[in-house]
Amino acid sequence: MTNRLVAYQGEPGAYSEIAALRFGDPSPFETFDEAFHAVEHRTVSCAVIPIENSLGGSIHHNYDLLMQHPVRIVAETFVKVEHCLLGLPEASEDAGDKVLSHPQALSQCRNFFSVHKNLKPEVAYDTAGSAKIIAAEGNPAHFAIASKRAGELYGLRVFRENLADEEWNITRFFCIAHEEHTAGLDLKTKPDTSRQKTSIVFTLPNEQGSLFKAMATFALREIDMTKIESRPSRMKAFEYFFYVDFTGDENDPNIRNALTHLREFATMVKVLGSYGIIA
Repeated sequence: MTNRLVAYQGEPGAYSEIAALRFGDPSPFETFDEAFHAVEHRTVSCAVIPIENSLGGSIHHNYDLLMQHPVRIVAETFVKVEHCLLGLPEASEDAGDKVLSHPQALSQCRNFFSVHKNLKPEVAYDTAGSAKIIAAEGNPAHFAIASKRAGELYGLRVFRENLADEEWNITRFFCIAHEEHTAGLDLKTKPDTSRQKTSIVFTLPNEQGSLFKAMATFALREIDMTKIESRPSRMKAFEYFFYVDFTGDENDPNIRNALTHLREFATMVKVLGSYGIIA
């Protein structure tokens, strides 16, 4: 296996590539499913996947993929999303008529489009992919919303920076590796483990108070839960997976006791990983 090859979804210049650069050598894939498949079959060392955005919320498909593949979370990192308006060097905003980008990026820049009525948003598969398309088309009336890095890679001019409606636009990424390969994983930068987090997923019997009991296993031990997310199980109508993040390592005695308690009544408990952060 190629050492430090890091899978990510998108084109070079995507925000996922920016995250991947912190862990090793980025290797682009067209879909998240393909990136997970590459980790499972060990054609890459690990992968970075976006799991939530401070404006757009959770990336639900990736939560589902965490359950479907034999992977472990080994680190997390946060990337500030700084959308730029990119175009050909000779382009003019006033003469423009179309802006390509990923639908989430377009939705995060509504204020810009409300002011610039001549520029019509058009959905594309990827932010950096949009920049690649604009560079290839060579039409000065067409623009893209993507990262500054994408503009540099594809020879486009930055017409505007910080296009997002809110400045606190941050995406959280997980670095995942094959569950049998975490011990020997060689990351470019070592995670800060001074404040560990653990992520788990569990299912509960459809009984009154079962979720309250699950939360109590952590609350009674003063374990700080940082996130809870529910997803349909897809195996039975109106049954759910519960994804929970909390501070601490799964090997801490207090955490072990909480998980043991949870397993007494939960129908399934899976630890997705204990991990530190890479800034």
